[in-house]
Amino acid sequence: MVFERVAVVGWIGSVLGLAGSFLLALNTSYSGYGFVAFLASNCAWLYHGTKTQTWALVVMQLGFTVTSFLGLRNWFF
Repeated sequence: MVFERVAVVGWIGSVLGLAGSFLLALNTSYSGYGFVAFLASNCAWLYHGTKTQTWALVVMQLGFTVTSFLGLRNWFF
């Protein structure tokens, strides 16, 4: 059961990451929401990495989380 949840969360993280990239690439007034999608993706991957003890993934996602917050700050404020 836990393995299935981790796999589903991983797929959700992938889809949200792709959606974030797509939104930013559009370069429209809605592109800033790509950072929201990235942040949700980061959370999903942090959960996945912690549950699977993939520490390199966790470290990378922590860094990406910082860049997602920076993107949000720059886009919306």
